[in-house]
Amino acid sequence: MQYDFDTVVERRGTGSDKWDSYGPDILPMWIADSDFKSPRPVIEAIRAVADRGIFGYSKPDGKFEAAYAGWMHRRFTWQADPAWVEWCPSLGNALAMTIRAFTVAGDNVAMLSPIYPPFINLCRLNDRIPVQSALVGETFAIDFADLEKKLALPATKLLLLCNPHNPTGRVFRRDELERIGELCLKHGIIVFSDEIHCDITFKGRHIPFPSLSPALGDISLVGLNASKTFNLADLRSGAVLSSNPELRQRFAAERDKCKLGRCSLGVAGVTAAYNDCADYADQLLGYLSANIALAVDFFAKHTPKIKAYQPEATFLLWLDCRAFGLDQSGIDDFFLSKAKIALNSGASFGEGGNGFVRMNLACPRSLVQEGLDRIKAAF
Repeated sequence: MQYDFDTVVERRGTGSDKWDSYGPDILPMWIADSDFKSPRPVIEAIRAVADRGIFGYSKPDGKFEAAYAGWMHRRFTWQADPAWVEWCPSLGNALAMTIRAFTVAGDNVAMLSPIYPPFINLCRLNDRIPVQSALVGETFAIDFADLEKKLALPATKLLLLCNPHNPTGRVFRRDELERIGELCLKHGIIVFSDEIHCDITFKGRHIPFPSLSPALGDISLVGLNASKTFNLADLRSGAVLSSNPELRQRFAAERDKCKLGRCSLGVAGVTAAYNDCADYADQLLGYLSANIALAVDFFAKHTPKIKAYQPEATFLLWLDCRAFGLDQSGIDDFFLSKAKIALNSGASFGEGGNGFVRMNLACPRSLVQEGLDRIKAAF
């Protein structure tokens, strides 16, 4: 099936967080959902559930779990077992439940920064201490000496890993992941690897963290969701995978304390996406790659005070605006008030985020071009 990523779908007035949080004069290119229609098999699967007209409680039937495990096997050669799959509403929920399941108030939670803001915020909201190890240089390399210092602290119990990395777009290499694993084994650290952007990789190959070795599988959980690839965030149907039954049980116990139940519409949509929509994922990757090339080239030619880092993955562009000579509030105001474009403020991404903004390019190319033209005009 050939998919259309060029058509602009009107989302204003639909309750969209992305589009309805700002006035009609603002072009939203911030929150990480896309403006592409989900694939036809997903829509048909959801419609089939809706047409029954009954929305009672649903229970696991194994299809959802098999869809997640099968996708990871086919796309990344990770021999994940459906029995390793635990449902969760979203990766945000999974982060919170993991923090609560594997740490106690006052514990440290390590992470590589700058980082997706909920990594930091959910630690603080749950009385844990986010301990950030900054990525260094223009390649956003891991400072392993600093990371080990953070992991070796007696209060550090958990590492929240984001791979592919949000917001820098890094795809961590095998040797980097193996070194992270060695340090976590050495210091008795549990790893939660957020791999929600795993399908959107342009350079290098995504490697699921637990697939590196049985020993690393034994200390880790992987968070996944079809939401980024297939634009299904509203279906609330993510998953956490672990080969270690004790880790799965601890995670599930924390989830069950919240009396959360799965949604039949979401299960149907995600199952259809993973079983029937590989062609959509492949075509999306090509379209996003062209969007990113357009934007990176534009910034290099037209706005030398903005450095756009070429991402290895994700549909997010990390923009260095420190040459503006403004503080973060001034940078944010430039984009929102002068360029009339909503981006994510770098300050929300923790250490190393000040002076940056994050731009979402998962939209029709005409909107990408409009956003770039607005920025150029604002200069």
